[in-house]
Amino acid sequence: MTKPSLRSSSSNASNRVSGIALGAALGSLVTAGLLTAGFARSSFDADTFRQLDLFGEAFETVHRNYVEEPDDADLMEGAIDGMLTSLDPHSSYLPPDDLDTMQENTRGTFGGLGIQVTQEREGLGRGLVKVISPIDDTPAARAGIEPGDLIFEIDGESVFGLSLDEALKKMKGPKGTEVSLRIARENVDEPIEVTLVRDIITVNPVVARLEREQYGYVRLAGFTRQTEKKMLEAIEELEQESGGLAGLVIDVRSNPGGLLDQAVAVSDAFLDGGEIVSTRGRRSKDSMRELGDRGDVLEGRPIVVLVNGGSASASEIVAGALQDRNRGLILGTKTFGKGSVQTILPLNRGRDGALRLTTARYYTPSGRSIQAEGIVPDVVMPIIRPGQEEPVKRRSERDLDGALDVDEAEVEASESSSVQEILMEGQEALAAKEREEDNESALSIEPVECPVEEDCQLQKALDLLEDGSQFGQLLADAGAIQR
Repeated sequence: MTKPSLRSSSSNASNRVSGIALGAALGSLVTAGLLTAGFARSSFDADTFRQLDLFGEAFETVHRNYVEEPDDADLMEGAIDGMLTSLDPHSSYLPPDDLDTMQENTRGTFGGLGIQVTQEREGLGRGLVKVISPIDDTPAARAGIEPGDLIFEIDGESVFGLSLDEALKKMKGPKGTEVSLRIARENVDEPIEVTLVRDIITVNPVVARLEREQYGYVRLAGFTRQTEKKMLEAIEELEQESGGLAGLVIDVRSNPGGLLDQAVAVSDAFLDGGEIVSTRGRRSKDSMRELGDRGDVLEGRPIVVLVNGGSASASEIVAGALQDRNRGLILGTKTFGKGSVQTILPLNRGRDGALRLTTARYYTPSGRSIQAEGIVPDVVMPIIRPGQEEPVKRRSERDLDGALDVDEAEVEASESSSVQEILMEGQEALAAKEREEDNESALSIEPVECPVEEDCQLQKALDLLEDGSQFGQLLADAGAIQR
């Protein structure tokens, strides 16, 4: 069936359809689309059809009365995107170009600056491009861009008023060309100006080295199609270099996630069979249990997993699986809490892009939901830099506008009381109480003042691996916790 066109010409008034007629026609088209897509008419009540007619009338009213003749395709794309973004922060419409870019990202090679970004949705930075994390060994990382940075100008043009897609397009460009950014950073008074040279970004998902001659350090920067393979190769090389590893540190700090099957494969490498993660959705096809195979590449040798507030999604699956199965200790700070599953649903076989739709939630082997909760480390170790009084608190899934499983009244209460808390003399006691509640399942909380040039969390992880009795006691205590 030929796809009907919704375009009309402003040059010929006789070609205009009346508001009522076009509104009804659009309502009929949408209704027909739902029915031909396999939905029974009984799936919708009368109010749904009234709302579809309302949409058609609103579309035609805009088309006929807007100050300039709008592009109908842009209107429809905006309507679809608005419908999805009203659901939760991770559902969205992917135009064909964005769908291609997303597929490139999962392959681990793409053009750009090397930053994972989102759009700030509240506060003074609302509408700005917010850095989730720079990718290791990219122009952004080498320029010193940090998680939480807010990009407010690109090549001298303000980001205010731009969509995230529009801002991303301005940062993209041919390899070797320059782009200048102006950045706002927390606790820095003056804007930070950087000029980056665009490059072909090849994400190396695994960086590994030997620590203290007998412990492996494996940094997982993302979960691309190559992550498990590269990780196993790195561990094998470390085994040979050390003559046999005594333990392993897996670093997923500021790892924003990636492919589910790679998170499962990475977890499976260290677990001797059993459940790794489960998903639960409305439809039976979206609910499943991922089970591992027999065998553990480290044969039971100790593991410490490093996490922080930038560890999200696939990273949280790995941390949650190893924690619940008592296979290793988790050290760092509470993870981001992105425990929802997004499914890519092509439209017109991908020719018209796709829907990125939240279809399920992730659960750890013990049945804990990751969504808006995150993974609390066994050893909570916030880092305080010289000159700071408190660790920097990063925004989490719970702070995102429209996040699943977050009570709106709870958010409003915390927001409305924040000014009062600042004015209260006992704000330090309140902050300590909040930290205690946030990390109530932790075995210990150890804030550490750490110089910028040092990685105190890594050193603590290595200390735990070296002290077998302390590691064993902590692991036994973790296993006794009813999570």
